[in-house]
Amino acid sequence: MNLKFDKKQKIDITLIVISTMSIIASFTLSINYLSWVAIILCGIPIFKECIDGLITEFDITADLLVSIAIIASVIIGEIFAAGEIATIMAIGGFLEEYTVSKTQGKIEELVNITPQKATRIKNGIEEKISLAEIKIGDILKVLPGESIPTDGIITNGETSINQSTLTGESLPVDKVAKDNVFSGTINLYGSFTMKATKTAENSSLQKLIKLVESSKPENAKIVRTADKWAKWIVLIAFFSSILTYIFTGDIIRSVTILVVFCPCALVLATPTAIMASIGNLTKHGILVKDGESIEELAQVNELIFDKTGTLTYGTPKVTRTQSKNVDEMMLLLASLESKSEHPLAKSIVNYYGKKDLKDVDNFEMIIGKGVKGKIDGNLVLAGNRRLFDIENIEISQKTHLHSNETEIIVAKNNEILGNVILSDILRHNSKNTIRQLKNMGIQTTLLTGDNEKTGSYIAKEVGVSNAEFECMPENKSAYISKRQLKNNKVAMIGDGINDAPSLKKANVGISMGKIGSDISVDASNITLINDNIEELPHLIAISQKTLKTIKLNISFSLGLNFLAMVLAIIGILNPIVGALIHNIGSVIVIIYSATLVNYTHTNNECQKLGMTKSLNNPIT
Repeated sequence: MNLKFDKKQKIDITLIVISTMSIIASFTLSINYLSWVAIILCGIPIFKECIDGLITEFDITADLLVSIAIIASVIIGEIFAAGEIATIMAIGGFLEEYTVSKTQGKIEELVNITPQKATRIKNGIEEKISLAEIKIGDILKVLPGESIPTDGIITNGETSINQSTLTGESLPVDKVAKDNVFSGTINLYGSFTMKATKTAENSSLQKLIKLVESSKPENAKIVRTADKWAKWIVLIAFFSSILTYIFTGDIIRSVTILVVFCPCALVLATPTAIMASIGNLTKHGILVKDGESIEELAQVNELIFDKTGTLTYGTPKVTRTQSKNVDEMMLLLASLESKSEHPLAKSIVNYYGKKDLKDVDNFEMIIGKGVKGKIDGNLVLAGNRRLFDIENIEISQKTHLHSNETEIIVAKNNEILGNVILSDILRHNSKNTIRQLKNMGIQTTLLTGDNEKTGSYIAKEVGVSNAEFECMPENKSAYISKRQLKNNKVAMIGDGINDAPSLKKANVGISMGKIGSDISVDASNITLINDNIEELPHLIAISQKTLKTIKLNISFSLGLNFLAMVLAIIGILNPIVGALIHNIGSVIVIIYSATLVNYTHTNNECQKLGMTKSLNNPIT
């Protein structure tokens, strides 16, 4: 993973490292005053944030809780505890800020996809112009390998276009006159002319860039549970301490109240559980960028899937062959296709292997139809049925194809040898993953850029609850917004650049890390490092378990604080015993949170979680 930090982030890292080293040295050498390094370096920024919040907005949050915890620990002589709290919270704050900055960090890569120049044909003369000069109705020329500069309609020529940037489709799409083309997609082979139907600034690619920049889930950052209690805890602690002193005149009791109400256990309730669950997920090949995502995911009731590269492997593969002499047919086909850069050609060569391929003479590509050439003096053709119609070669046998399959027919010297069937096949664990998610009460939805025939076939195969087809990036984002308006918590999993806006728009975005684009990974909250979607049920189950653990931690810490405060008020506890109690509370919280590290779930447990979830979060 390539990590880049700005100047401020580098300074923050340096301070955290020095503070951590001082804490370790203080503990191992039993030199208490070394912890003052951590208090000064990490504690002072927390105090500053606390004071700024109080002055500007009277905002009582975890920063105030932490400040009280640090000050109270210093008052009772727990210097090490004060330094430890300051360092832990500084690390958490840094990770949060870094995640926010990285979310927008790769937008410039989308900008780089946009061509800087276009070729306009005016009065029969070709001229290079900037994208800003393109007007609706201009005739533009696009050469092989170029990005299409704006949206338009082909006026002359045939080609194949890679539209994965916008639609996520795994295979190139053949285009002829009167077909629509979109900016940011790649012209693979033939040159063509097109009539611009949009200016560059209003094109599909620019719309995608704007979506990535602006798409945010409503309430993207949930309020930490501890913050909800912060105001009341602070007020109760201070007033109890003051009133106790007024009525008893005993300063020791007042100080003890502040000590026992030092909210260490409460402050640790959420981050310890989050850290333990993140550690667990790391072992399962799941990278979590922020703790809020785990809390949000625990409440998700709909998981949206992209198709290509998520439910499927994302690349076409040979699934079956039909021929009287398969060996001869595959040798000739692989030799011929080795001269082509088409994704289907590469899949055939990879399937056959690159050894012992024959030389090809007079190789020719027929755009949108196939290829031909001479091998050992024999004319070999390979392509779709349109190629053989042009060559006046009759194909007597019809092949039954599923909607997601592509057929390549092979002929030698005008005699049909057989055919090869390719498709973007389902991941081996897609069906089981969908089934487990349904058992957990999670609605599953497929949003794909493919046509309805192909998309519905995949939807039926994996068993998703709902599916929508021919979705552009804005369609996916609109669907998510519609679901969120009905009080649904939505998670989205995808792999391509076109999924980035949806990943940001969803309450939780999950990306495929191994094959996914850098932009989709950075736009997401969670990454499946090895693209193993079978881990999704475990991800959701541990998120739900983590939220329950946090709630139990908070309930325990609050109960302990109130009980200790009552005992301090009536004089049973002194500051030393009070310090011991609040440290014991912190240890218990940490130990209970640590059980999440080795947490595993079963299908039965998933079903039980699902039944509870369905009752608590009905899908509307």
